[in-house]
Amino acid sequence: MYTTIQKWGNSQAIRLPKALLEMARLRENDRLEIRVQDGNLVLVPVRKHRTLAERIAGYSGEHLCREWETGRPVGKEVL
Repeated sequence: MYTTIQKWGNSQAIRLPKALLEMARLRENDRLEIRVQDGNLVLVPVRKHRTLAERIAGYSGEHLCREWETGRPVGKEVL
């Protein structure tokens, strides 16, 4: 796909085709980080903080939590 850089106020802008946004799973008002790598512009989505419900939904059950020993108190820790 190709696009053209165009004037937008005092800046320059490009339009991203809907099909391209859908392939990248991006929507209107999503935040992007813009970087230059090896002379290329790279757009990286800034993903929002996931809620606890979203994290639990993505949990596969592979990791089992357990207690661990952290050693004896060395300062004024509350026991």
